[in-house]
Amino acid sequence: MSGGAYNARSMKPQSIDLSQVLLADRGRLIALGKRREQAAREGKPIDVLDAELSDRLAQARAAFESRIARHTPLSAPAFDDALPIAERRAEIAALIEQHQVVIVCGETGSGKTTQLPKICLELGRGRLGMIGCTQPRRIAARSLATRLAKELGAVGAHAVGFKIRFNDKTDENTFVKVMTDGILLAETHSDRNLTRYDTLIIDEAHERSLNIDFLLGYVKRLLPKRPDLKVIITSATIDPQRFSSHFNDAPVIEVSGRTYPVEVRYRPEHLFDDSDDSVPIDAAVLRAVDELFQESHSGDVLVFLPGEREIRDCAESLRKHHPGHTDVLPLYSRLSNAEQDRVFQPSARRRIVLATNVAETSLT
Repeated sequence: MSGGAYNARSMKPQSIDLSQVLLADRGRLIALGKRREQAAREGKPIDVLDAELSDRLAQARAAFESRIARHTPLSAPAFDDALPIAERRAEIAALIEQHQVVIVCGETGSGKTTQLPKICLELGRGRLGMIGCTQPRRIAARSLATRLAKELGAVGAHAVGFKIRFNDKTDENTFVKVMTDGILLAETHSDRNLTRYDTLIIDEAHERSLNIDFLLGYVKRLLPKRPDLKVIITSATIDPQRFSSHFNDAPVIEVSGRTYPVEVRYRPEHLFDDSDDSVPIDAAVLRAVDELFQESHSGDVLVFLPGEREIRDCAESLRKHHPGHTDVLPLYSRLSNAEQDRVFQPSARRRIVLATNVAETSLT
């Protein structure tokens, strides 16, 4: 293969020009080329294999050219300069280009989850394969995909998809694929080298779930086989050097600050004491909500709670306590998609969202 010309009689697997072929197609072409070479060495007819190789190579190049054309409108995404990550955008982009693995460390609200995929698109990632972005939870995967598609505008409608258990909204037009950690881990069984992707963003790695730890180990072993693969690990400000050491001292860049300042008020209520004066969780939440409502008549309230039982108890207490003018909305993983989506829909009424830690990335 030279200059686009095809000489079937001289074709060998190592001579096939794969620079203009998608990653997912390269393995099949190489395998077919090896079959053709083996048949030639054994003196078997190769005309059928030559024709098949020529056809598949032409189809692969056509698919590549089509994807490049569809990627072009995505290569200049709009960025929100109000987000803290905007100040480090150029530096992050340079690190991604220079290194195979980059650790991005930042607080919730810094904008790293929504802006990193767009930085990758601006760098031209996603052309040879998808940009895979993992989330620890299904709610976060769905909401992030929706947010990214909205921020990318008209071109984002088909460019961003998500895949969670029992629900796959991706196709050949997908450039950014948001999924749970478990989905990506499951894909390693059928695609050991993860050839569907040219970039992986493993978000919220500080949670250190079993799936995340397996992925980090698997990706480290994969990197030497996939020098073209870029990997971005994001973490809250919790010992990012451990992630760097795991990936052979990969560079760490810190994104400080939040979109909105967070004021911390301590209200020690001895919630979990066995003493007679301990305060139930729902009562403590009522006190906190009353305090906030007295100070301001606008703004929603987000309450983090341990689990579904506490959410149901608090929801019942709050509905009795704040009837009529306030919406009390639960948010946890077992809710239906329609019930979860209520939280993300604009409303003129003041809302109190009662959530497990799924809200850390899905809502904030």
